[in-house]
Amino acid sequence: MRLLAGITLSIFSFGLAAQDNIPSVDEFIEQQVQQHNLDREQLNKWLSKAKVNNEVLEAIQRPWEAKPWYQYYPIFLTEKRLKAGLKFWEEHEATLEKAEQEYGVPAQIIVAIIGVETFYGNYMGKYSILDSLYTLGFHYPPRAKFFRSELSEFFQLASEEDWDINSAKGSYAGAMGYGQFISSSYRHYAVDFDGDGERNLLTNPVDAIGSVANYFAKHKWQAGQPVAQSLNHSENWSKVISKGMKPNTTRQALKNQGFDLPNNETVTPDTKVRVFEFETENAAEYWLGYNNFYVITRYNHSPLYAMAVYQFSEQLKNARR
Repeated sequence: MRLLAGITLSIFSFGLAAQDNIPSVDEFIEQQVQQHNLDREQLNKWLSKAKVNNEVLEAIQRPWEAKPWYQYYPIFLTEKRLKAGLKFWEEHEATLEKAEQEYGVPAQIIVAIIGVETFYGNYMGKYSILDSLYTLGFHYPPRAKFFRSELSEFFQLASEEDWDINSAKGSYAGAMGYGQFISSSYRHYAVDFDGDGERNLLTNPVDAIGSVANYFAKHKWQAGQPVAQSLNHSENWSKVISKGMKPNTTRQALKNQGFDLPNNETVTPDTKVRVFEFETENAAEYWLGYNNFYVITRYNHSPLYAMAVYQFSEQLKNARR
């Protein structure tokens, strides 16, 4: 880091009307040659095979993160996923210990991420990454600029790693491998964790474990610090809810407003936090998110996602005990 049976005429009309600022393929190729010194002939060859995929356009308009919490979490917090996670942890225990020691990221967080993203490599995506990024970069105006940037990153990655670009598969948004890294994340955060001279997140779980840990470390994961805490639902937390994900207040500031916070011996009164609301079937539940909760949202910009990962990680940790 995810509708309709077919794309409606109105969506196509919107797309065509809003494409005035989208460069032509030839202009895009020229940019890549000038800015990244990519081979023009190779780019022409790659893009000549790119196709618009209508399923991609449909999928991007119905992300799971648009669901309310009570419909979202049952997708991921299942007994089947927990059993698979414990098996993955057992199989890669030494690698996970190494990653935790080197990067400071708990094993249960790494295992939870890979489990939520791809069910431990079982569901890594069926879409051509080339087609997905081409489709969204040139035919989805709301986020075309971002996906053209990712298409550029994909081409650079393919050149650096000497990939067969036409065989690369991933999510509708162009994410790939065990941890579903987009191309820019792959280039910047993937590591060769087993020392074989290759950064392989597509078929190598060891590199995937190290790369997920590296991603979190680079986004300032704080070792030994909390992720989230459940709050007393009887308090009027709604008055401190606001849009955003980054911690925007402190524990002391909330106490000064009269709120009763759960104890946590690992933090100080000036520790930054944010209050999150999650919709249940009958009301809402409230959680206190710390810096590490925010770091999880850097992987997927959704509090729902971060909470699912956190709760799954706690299930894994408790089951291991």
